[in-house]
Amino acid sequence: MIPPGAPIVTTAQMRAAEQEAFRFATQLEVMERAGAAVAREAARFALGRPILVFAGPGNNGGDAYAAARLLKARGHDVTVATCGQPQTEAARAMLEAWGGPVSSLYEARPRPVLVDGLFGTGMTRPLERGVAAVFAELAAAAEFRLAIDLPSGLETDTGEDLGARRMDATVALGALKPAHVVGRGLECSGHILLADIGIAVKSQWHSLARPVLKDPGALDHKYSRGMVVVVEGVMPGAARLAARAAMAGGAGYVILAGPDAPRHTDALVHRAVHSGDELGDLVADDRIGAVVIGPGLGRDRRAEALLKAALASQRPLILDGDALSLLGGSAAAWLQRRTAASWLTPHSGEFARMFAMDGSKIDATLAAAEAARCTILHKGADTVIASHKGEVQAAPGGSRWLSTAGTGDVLAGLLGAQVAANQTHSASAAAWLHARAAQLAGPAFIADQLIGHIPQALSECL
Repeated sequence: MIPPGAPIVTTAQMRAAEQEAFRFATQLEVMERAGAAVAREAARFALGRPILVFAGPGNNGGDAYAAARLLKARGHDVTVATCGQPQTEAARAMLEAWGGPVSSLYEARPRPVLVDGLFGTGMTRPLERGVAAVFAELAAAAEFRLAIDLPSGLETDTGEDLGARRMDATVALGALKPAHVVGRGLECSGHILLADIGIAVKSQWHSLARPVLKDPGALDHKYSRGMVVVVEGVMPGAARLAARAAMAGGAGYVILAGPDAPRHTDALVHRAVHSGDELGDLVADDRIGAVVIGPGLGRDRRAEALLKAALASQRPLILDGDALSLLGGSAAAWLQRRTAASWLTPHSGEFARMFAMDGSKIDATLAAAEAARCTILHKGADTVIASHKGEVQAAPGGSRWLSTAGTGDVLAGLLGAQVAANQTHSASAAAWLHARAAQLAGPAFIADQLIGHIPQALSECL
């Protein structure tokens, strides 16, 4: 569980925010707030069970000493173990305030509740072998594990695994960090509890929140509600999934453009399109609010011609599946030429074929969006949505049952409906609706069934 709409900051941004906060409060006061937040959650989950607190050598360890002191003052059975003496003045002050015994990590004995304050924000190298082994053993023996800010053993800005162990919950201090929402951190952080410790953070990166949508107005009609064209290819079922999802997502008029005779929902309009020229003629209609191309498109010469016609149009464009593979490494060059807006919905393999970007999933997606002047919905368990304006939405933790054929086609159609309706942050709205529909569908659904739950998900946003 990720707190919705929460800011996400890098190590450098968090340190800058802390320095600004220290103009109005001392570091010890801020550390005391952090310790109080951790103690509150630890007490809630401990339910009277004995607690083992790990305290590292940095400020994360200072937070741990503060939490241990406050827990002990409330009558909890607390022991503290460390892997090194405090290296900061604030952490040393908190150790002194703790006043109780501190054992070596290697001497610690398992306890039902573990509070991990070994290493937090800023870790860049793997845990030492001995520390990692003892940490793993004690974490495995605990009945409940709570991390302070980040589980120890995660690279803050990438989520890279440096020896992390899965926590049941994590108290994020002040803001979310990239490691909470991408990479190994998504699995290791457990339930994330965001604690306000009096540090104001500003960021263009946020976790996904439920969108606010509007009912159709009294004067709305099928064209003003949003007209979507979905291009059909060699696997027509994929395009039909996208088209049906667009209808379920609120579009007023959906056209399936392809060579096949209609074999679908009566409300779905069919237009015969056999060539790129015919598609170009169709999408010249300025009432069209979005064109979706790629689901089941194929990669033959006809598919290439259809894609070129879609790229040449003046309509907002959603590119998925085979359209992304056809673009390949030329994606940025093609998209830079467009005057209308573009959205890409790649999974990790498609993204890698289009963009050679380094860094975390957030950094790479943002760089690609800026290079291609588009919005990218980079799918996966740790979905990242980035725009060329520098905005990022992280949408992790969706239903694992979405890992089945056709669900990506549903997402593309949903996105088409949101774009055609001029929904603010269309990709974020589509991602939320898609994830919520999957929750409502329960386990072992297929893509066709997923579509049936979209209206209920949409109703929660009105």
